[in-house]
Amino acid sequence: MALPSVWGEMRVGILLLSVLGLLSARLVGAGQDSGSVIPAESRPCVDCHAFEFMQRALQDLKKTAYSLDTR
Repeated sequence: MALPSVWGEMRVGILLLSVLGLLSARLVGAGQDSGSVIPAESRPCVDCHAFEFMQRALQDLKKTAYSLDTR
């Protein structure tokens, strides 16, 4: 049975340290971003936004048509 070389052990150690560093960075980033995320239950859906936009557009058209009729 051959013993692993010092270089092989160093590569494994460097790999483990880099993985731990990446994981800790992701955890820190996730902790900072969690306060600014709006839960999906409180966000209106895309269809609701489109419906509200169309309602406002129709109201604007009605106002424009009425003002043209009164002239």
